[in-house]
Amino acid sequence: MSAVEGLSPSFTLSGLSPLSAVRGLAGEAPRASAGLVSRQQWERRFRLRLRLSDVAVVALSCAFATAVSLTIGGQPGVAPLTFSAAAISIATATLWLAALLLFNTRSTSVIGSGAAEYARVAHATGLAFGLLAILFVLFEWEGIRVQLFTALPLGTLALLVSRWAWRRWLIAQRSEGRYASRTVVVGSRDDVEYAIRTLGPAGQLGYLVVGVALLDDSDDSVSVDGVDYLVTRGEDAVLRAATIHESDTIVVASQPAGDPTYVKRLAWALEGTAAELVISSRIADVAGPRMSLRPVEGMPLIHVKIPSFEGATYYVKRALDIMASLAALALFAPIALVIALAIKTDDGGPVFFHQARVGRDGREFAMLKFRTMRVNAEAELAALIEQNEGSGLLFKLKSDPRVTRVGQFLRKFSLDEVPQFWNVLRGDMSVVGPRPPLPSEVIAYDGTVSRRLYIKPGITGPWQVGGRSDLSWEESVRLDLRYVENWTVMTDLVLMWRTAKVMISPEGAY
Repeated sequence: MSAVEGLSPSFTLSGLSPLSAVRGLAGEAPRASAGLVSRQQWERRFRLRLRLSDVAVVALSCAFATAVSLTIGGQPGVAPLTFSAAAISIATATLWLAALLLFNTRSTSVIGSGAAEYARVAHATGLAFGLLAILFVLFEWEGIRVQLFTALPLGTLALLVSRWAWRRWLIAQRSEGRYASRTVVVGSRDDVEYAIRTLGPAGQLGYLVVGVALLDDSDDSVSVDGVDYLVTRGEDAVLRAATIHESDTIVVASQPAGDPTYVKRLAWALEGTAAELVISSRIADVAGPRMSLRPVEGMPLIHVKIPSFEGATYYVKRALDIMASLAALALFAPIALVIALAIKTDDGGPVFFHQARVGRDGREFAMLKFRTMRVNAEAELAALIEQNEGSGLLFKLKSDPRVTRVGQFLRKFSLDEVPQFWNVLRGDMSVVGPRPPLPSEVIAYDGTVSRRLYIKPGITGPWQVGGRSDLSWEESVRLDLRYVENWTVMTDLVLMWRTAKVMISPEGAY
């Protein structure tokens, strides 16, 4: 028996026997499908837009720095100085653009991804200007100093803003079914539904699910969050689904039991049909940033780094908390006076509300908020328990009668949480972290949920920007656990930015 026959004991392609299906293509290279060609075209167009945008930003930043250099020099009419400044500007721009290219900042794997794309742009810029700083130290070229102090901050900000703007444009396009990978999901029903739900609606994360191939069910459709997906069945279901739907991406949510070569054979069969074969694993739900793939003798090994809950990164997080809380308290001080006056005028009760919450390692602390409910709200809670609209251990009412008029406004824009920056400054909380639980909730925690207490709770977090009060208990726990084990400084900065946007355009707050 040949090696190919050993790999393909049960693999058929459109009625061909396993071996002839492979050998029938011998000498004939696979041809790209219409779906693959379409994807390659839009990727090229979008990368060209990014390239032109990057060149424009870098050129303008370096040109502005050169103008500043000539103005400071006080000799704009001297030809040698002008030539030297122009040469340094061109060299800076060339080095900068080369770094953006070498760091693959326009790779299809990161465009539109958000934090990963921004990080690559920042790292590439840092490398380019780090080399410029070395040149300045070695040769003391005055023009480099101005590039470092002018082009670097302005250009970095402009690059990040331009990438953010292009990402917003891309998300808008994807919500209309364009510029997204047409995706077929294959696996068992449970795993397929989980994968579709994770990939999100309308292709906004880059994957537009257009079909399903089930391995363990005979139904004609799969319904996820009210959307029905057509099911293709049979031995060559994935190939037919990819052809029918002109798919360019296949997501394998699970594979048949006892068939270790399934993915390899599927990859062979999809040559020329799909641009990507994506393997989905539920371990990535909480371990994504800590996962790495390392092939050993042809065997792919997935390395999962065990999370650590202490060390240097936590000192960096604390420093960020102190700076952010001081800035926020100073910024909101005038607004806080207006809020305090409004609360006092509304019903004459106290301005602040103190509530016991549980922080890191199970330690209780008094969390500070602007009061948004009537003074006797806690006593009225028992009468409202039966109307609870929350899930799990959470109590939520969209129209809670205890909330005051001023409180409704404060909650809508999350202004009631501003005093919590004092808790952050004291060290009870962090700016970003899991939701601070009540002691009554913690008592009911199981071993898994209690992992939320491994780090300090936050004013904001993934639950705040991911749906706020509209989230189910299970979803809020999943988001918190993912954050606890995988947070980074960049993640915190992105969540802070997203929280600011949620405060301006609030959804799911009550």
